[in-house]
Amino acid sequence: MRRFRLPLRSAARGFRPHAPRGLRVRLVVAFLLAAAFGALLTAGLTFHRARAAILDRAEETAVADLRTQLDSLAPDLTLPPTAEDLRGLTRQIDQAGGARAWHTSASYRGGEPVTASPGTPPVPDELRRAVQDSGRAVHQRTEHDGRPWLALGMPVAYTDDSGDTGTGTGPGTHADAGSLSGLTVYAAFPLDDDRADIDALVTAAEAGAVPALALALVPALFAARSVLRPVRRLRHGAERIAAGELDTRLDAPGRDELADLTRSFNTMAETLERDAAELRRLEAGARRFAADVAHELRTPLAAMAAVTEVLDEDAASGVLPADTEDAVRLISEEVRALARTVEDLMEVSRFDAKAAPVHREDVDLRTLVTKTLQLRGWAHDERVRADLPEPAPVRVDPRRIDVVLGNLVANALHHGRPPVTVAVRVRGDRVRVTVTDRGPGIPDEALPYVFDRFYKADAARPRSGGSGLGLAIAQENAALNDGTLTAANHPDGGAVFTLTLPSAASSPGTT
Repeated sequence: MRRFRLPLRSAARGFRPHAPRGLRVRLVVAFLLAAAFGALLTAGLTFHRARAAILDRAEETAVADLRTQLDSLAPDLTLPPTAEDLRGLTRQIDQAGGARAWHTSASYRGGEPVTASPGTPPVPDELRRAVQDSGRAVHQRTEHDGRPWLALGMPVAYTDDSGDTGTGTGPGTHADAGSLSGLTVYAAFPLDDDRADIDALVTAAEAGAVPALALALVPALFAARSVLRPVRRLRHGAERIAAGELDTRLDAPGRDELADLTRSFNTMAETLERDAAELRRLEAGARRFAADVAHELRTPLAAMAAVTEVLDEDAASGVLPADTEDAVRLISEEVRALARTVEDLMEVSRFDAKAAPVHREDVDLRTLVTKTLQLRGWAHDERVRADLPEPAPVRVDPRRIDVVLGNLVANALHHGRPPVTVAVRVRGDRVRVTVTDRGPGIPDEALPYVFDRFYKADAARPRSGGSGLGLAIAQENAALNDGTLTAANHPDGGAVFTLTLPSAASSPGTT
């Protein structure tokens, strides 16, 4: 069954929102969208109710008018009617329709409808079947030539004024007053006026939507401001805490969710301040403890070192029994290792206290590498190779760079496999020293921690002959000389430690 639809124009036609940026814009847009949705929902419901009321009124009025016309004209019709009788009946109904502009047709006992007006729309087959099946008046909305129409079908029944259904009969419109006469009248008229009324409703809804949205902008801005003010305070407070001002506290007026959030922020800040103070106290105590212990151990270790030197001379001369000689050498090695650990602890305590002195000199990095290898007996060791093809001027503290190089080579010999290669290269305003071994490399899970203090990659072998401070001290010394120290694995195997220093031309304080 084909029905026409009256157009409902939307005030939001063609609206394609873009993703807004900023909390204020999002709040305002959300508020306006909610207002627009409410306005459109209300307008839509109102439109549908008004449209249904207008069309229902038109249908009821049309049915009542057609029934009135048939009550007046049908009793004069002789049954069975001829085609001319039917045409005359429809002509009278069309003339009586007046401003409604009836276009009627009539049929008898299912015959083809006869009309007196050539412009009468065809009767829909669905309407004809519905009238025949129900025996009552039926209406249907259709479209014809692009215009909405209302089509009616009304059967005519016999009536008997004397109460005798067999004689003195005439057709009427009340099917329950007698049996159907077989005469059916169809009428159609355009709904242009009703559609104009509905269009006026849509236009009024559209005209009212724009001022409603404009008025909704004011409370939207007010709501956004009331929400963003505490949020902005929270942001400033978080920035101050991030900058180290842990005593930051915010006012929390009101009892809403934002006020609860502000109070939670204050509680968090208070907890952070308390925990930070406790951590600083514990860290300072730990640093002071390590420094004090290292300082107190230096004197007895110096005495023990002097004694072990004497015992080493006796062991070397062969005056001691074999077992005693082995014990003396073992004690000597452990005393020297303990002395190195104490010196490392003292150096770390100076780093933590920001008291490590730096004495810069203009030197050739190749000279520093050569001296480091000579001082530690690696200059003629086949396990260590030097690759020094070009001058590499730097301005550094030679003693601290010697510590860095010595720790890196010793670490490569101890944990990797020879040969260990020390290479110096100049890259623009930077000078790089790489220490590469041929060992298994550094486990991937250990790479981020190799420069941590007391970290040892092999947890199952904590007794590795070192204190676990060598690489940490090397990194600190590199930083004191404005350099960096990194660790990686070579694609062909082995670990690669890279010391990067500014060249003498780019170092501060040089000419």
